[in-house]
Amino acid sequence: MLPVRSLVRITALAAAVALVASGCAIQITSRPDASIGSDTMLIAADTGSPTLTRNFNPFLTNARTATPYIYEPLVVINNLDGAQHPWLASRVAQPDAKTVAYTIRTGVKWSDGKAFTPADVAFTFALLKKYPTLDTTGVWQYIQSVTTSGDVVTVHLKSADAPAAAIISQVLIVPQHIWKNVAKPTTFLNPNPVGTGPYKLGNFYPQQYSLDKNHLYWQANKVAAEHLILPGVNTQLDVVTKGYDWAYSFISDVKGTWLKANGDNSYWFPPGGTIVLYPNLTKAPFNNLDFRQGLSLALDRKAIGDSAAEGYEQQAGQNGLLLPAQNDLLDPSLPNKGIISQNTQAALAAFAKAGYTRKGGKLVDASGTQATLSLMTANGYTDWLRAVQAIQKELGTIGISVKVTQPQPAAYQLALQNGDFDLALGGFGGTGSLYQDFNVALSSSFVQPVGKAAPSNFERFSDKTTDQLLAEFRGTTDPATQKQLGYQLQQVVYEKLPFLSIYYGGSWGLYNTEKFTGWPTASNPYASPKNYGSTPLLIFTHLKKATAKAASN
Repeated sequence: MLPVRSLVRITALAAAVALVASGCAIQITSRPDASIGSDTMLIAADTGSPTLTRNFNPFLTNARTATPYIYEPLVVINNLDGAQHPWLASRVAQPDAKTVAYTIRTGVKWSDGKAFTPADVAFTFALLKKYPTLDTTGVWQYIQSVTTSGDVVTVHLKSADAPAAAIISQVLIVPQHIWKNVAKPTTFLNPNPVGTGPYKLGNFYPQQYSLDKNHLYWQANKVAAEHLILPGVNTQLDVVTKGYDWAYSFISDVKGTWLKANGDNSYWFPPGGTIVLYPNLTKAPFNNLDFRQGLSLALDRKAIGDSAAEGYEQQAGQNGLLLPAQNDLLDPSLPNKGIISQNTQAALAAFAKAGYTRKGGKLVDASGTQATLSLMTANGYTDWLRAVQAIQKELGTIGISVKVTQPQPAAYQLALQNGDFDLALGGFGGTGSLYQDFNVALSSSFVQPVGKAAPSNFERFSDKTTDQLLAEFRGTTDPATQKQLGYQLQQVVYEKLPFLSIYYGGSWGLYNTEKFTGWPTASNPYASPKNYGSTPLLIFTHLKKATAKAASN
């Protein structure tokens, strides 16, 4: 289940207006700004409302998108497969499920030339404890205390919770020598950021800003781009025609628009999460497993996904994983990797077990009342709207009357949290952590009464066996044991259908190889192609300046 912010980000980008008219009616070509040098990258990542605010406080949710290009975490995680890359920590050890020991990297400097030390790490965690509103990822719900000894910073947890390390490790670290003098860090906009990252702030204007390479960076020899330019307005037409080097956006007919505009343009749309149907398990008939089985078997997931994402994304298996990135975590006993095919006769048999039969083209209960439900999606998410319309049609074919509702995104989110829905299309997973993905979706600790906002587990699934599996996962640091527990959690998703996996939601990566090569691809999936969060740190340190030969190909 995606956090609210991530959910909105993915779907808002996917819902961007398509270039249908341009792609079909006129010839699109890219005409880059000649004043932008070969060492400079033009990135569509940030958005002004309508202008940009100079906010680089890494603990405020409305900070500029490029803030994590300046500040770094202890560990960077590839959210496609969960691979953890030691970053400001050179080593991470978990001697037991209640302890995380970070060996802090030596030889690192802040962009103002001061040495980065373990004291900066300890100070950052203390800052988040003192000002809970800055603790946006909630690390202090797990932490008991933080101690320092030499180069090692040790985080002591309140209880056995080995997977919490992945969340704690991603806190962005700030310099003590600057932030100790900040009087009001909860409102501090940090207009002149000093970080350890590959870039530092260059020019800032209300319409765009630039970053310059930090030549004191501890991996400076791996950073190819000397300058980054981030405009505050990035229409899809701009992205296609103005020579952008990197964008994160769904573009309709990407081959006829983005690829056709420039021979050096390319794209990669790997799964970034799963689009699922959440049934409200507090309501009949959705609290009946047989009815949910009927719904599941009635759906042609491939057709739904093809309609929603224009064929760019694959049908998702009923397993809770992102495949193929997480193939090594897949339970081998799941039939067909958890893929469920449409089977009308099997669906009707399942509905019959739930007390529903088809008469006169309608699916009715024992009293003859037709099965009727509402299906909610967020207004403005055009790909999701196509998905729910396809679902409406398929369930209508089997005899269920479906009413589609489209509240505005904020109202949609509130209804989802309050349990005010029958079926809702939503997002699941994509954190890179199998445990975190399953925990937020399945743990009964998140269940709230209908009418009271639940932070996650919107379907309100509650199962003691599942809770025990999650507890055992938290209590072990052994990868083999965690893998076996992951298998059992996949079986829960497959057999009990707490949600219905439909298709993968894409990570909409667009990039140009004329100036820089080494972008993540299906054959080299070292990172998601997204240009927000800490993921770009993996990309900036992988890219190379294109050779003259490569640039001409």
